[in-house]
Amino acid sequence: MTARLSDTLLGLISDLRYEPTSKRVRGDLDGTTIVDTRGALLVWEPKRVTPIFAVPEQELRAQVTPASGEAGGEEYPIAIMLEGPPVLDPRTPFSRHTATGIPLDVSVDGMSLQGAAFRPDDAALAGYLLLDFEALQWREDDEPIIGHPRDPFHRIDIRQSSDQVTVQYEGTTLAETSRAVRLYETLLPPRLYIPPSDVRLDMLEPSATRTVCPYKGKAAYFSYPGSPKGKDIAWQYDSRFLDATQIHGLVCFFDERVDVTVNGVEQGRPVTPWA
Repeated sequence: MTARLSDTLLGLISDLRYEPTSKRVRGDLDGTTIVDTRGALLVWEPKRVTPIFAVPEQELRAQVTPASGEAGGEEYPIAIMLEGPPVLDPRTPFSRHTATGIPLDVSVDGMSLQGAAFRPDDAALAGYLLLDFEALQWREDDEPIIGHPRDPFHRIDIRQSSDQVTVQYEGTTLAETSRAVRLYETLLPPRLYIPPSDVRLDMLEPSATRTVCPYKGKAAYFSYPGSPKGKDIAWQYDSRFLDATQIHGLVCFFDERVDVTVNGVEQGRPVTPWA
């Protein structure tokens, strides 16, 4: 019997999943550390593709009480693969729980974080509280982390490429290079990162849009003002993560929205949530 690993991982998406982490995990609230543990778990609630921290309740330096507000929030379902099961986009708030349990408020030094904790019913997670990543500032060992905890089963690989790459949008050439860097990321299409000197930045304009990736950093976007559909068609990551040094300052286009030719062969547009 054989199994494709991506199918196996996606086949578990409807389950409550967890994995211990050996990292020292700290969560701060306005400069005050309210959790400091080496016993954290990474937890994926059903339909979630990104993990959050669960920490031993006895190590939380705060009080928890039943949530004073209503739990819930809007779901943002997406399909990360054409034939894959629907999952929840990370924009879906922490308060939208898909496992059974008790939502809790977290109180410390006169401050109350409504619904920032969740006590799951599952016996395997007894004694643990799930914490809202957005409510605290987090560190793994002494390194700040952003977006969400890194998934140990998700990775990026960056490789230099000498392929001749052309990027066009509505017939206008926006980039030509033989110095692209290919970024391969688990369950996502490969991306081409291009030196800015090989991009027609004079034809693009900076956008106010910003996004966060826990593996690559914070991204600033570019739009193509020559078309009403050209908003946020490219991005550029900052240099906060040493893991992604090879793409710092390079420009990447949404292959879903531009026409890419590699070595004279037109590439198909991938179908993703960003198409």
